[in-house]
Amino acid sequence: MNELQFTKIKDADGFIAALDQSGGSTPKALKLYGIQDDSYSDDEEMFDLVHAMRTRIVTNASFNGDRILGAILFEQTMDRQIEGHLSADYLWNVKNIVPFLKVDKGLQREVDGAQLMNPLPGLDAVLARALDNGIFGTKMRSLILLGNAAGVQTIVDQQFEISRQILAAGLVPIIEPEIDIHSPSKHEAERMLKASLLEQLDSLGADQYVMLKLTLPEVDDFYANLVAHPNVLRVLALSGGYSRAEANARLSRQHGVVASFSRALTEGLTIQQSDDEFTATLEESIKSIFGASAT
Repeated sequence: MNELQFTKIKDADGFIAALDQSGGSTPKALKLYGIQDDSYSDDEEMFDLVHAMRTRIVTNASFNGDRILGAILFEQTMDRQIEGHLSADYLWNVKNIVPFLKVDKGLQREVDGAQLMNPLPGLDAVLARALDNGIFGTKMRSLILLGNAAGVQTIVDQQFEISRQILAAGLVPIIEPEIDIHSPSKHEAERMLKASLLEQLDSLGADQYVMLKLTLPEVDDFYANLVAHPNVLRVLALSGGYSRAEANARLSRQHGVVASFSRALTEGLTIQQSDDEFTATLEESIKSIFGASAT
């Protein structure tokens, strides 16, 4: 494990940029960026366009390690280059931003108000490649739709089972059991999730560190004991469909929690903007998210 990266993630001010849109979420991300579906004819062209979008963001002067702790990459992005560097190498050695890798492969159908991750065949090989590429940690997302005890427990059990595999490979897992912000039992799901997470965290060894990426809660500082847990390197908040303004407002009331926004980070950016317009929009986004994370 890179000790400089570990210390930065643990102690520095800033937030995590989520640049990990995959096959299912890329068309929507491109549409928000001003690129319509008829602008590309296949997945290869689509991924070329989204890599160009990510490159424009990452190479911008506003996007640097002074305010951004880390960035989460899609697997295909890890294999691509930015200004002649492999993406993870560019992030760390040029921008001083710690690289993470999304490793999940989408979600299963809903059972008990929850959507587990799809199976992850070949995960060990992906983790080995990640280490070779200088990746610090991984991220994997599940989705909780209802406050159903069985569903929540299954989500957490699966996340920690895979997290132990990731820890054994020498990487730090970001555990993301997202709760749908529109759930009619959102706070009940939060209560169940916190209890399940604490139980699993207490079973980790003293030298096993994980990160948590959680939906912004209904009660301020609801996850304070997760923030304080000795096995939690950092607690991150996802924007989850809230506007950037709403996500920032909620985040600013969660002490010790920092952002890991995707859509809220890129809100307002379009391919049609001039470089000056793009920079001004990105700067305002980063400035506001950094400020909301500094609590």
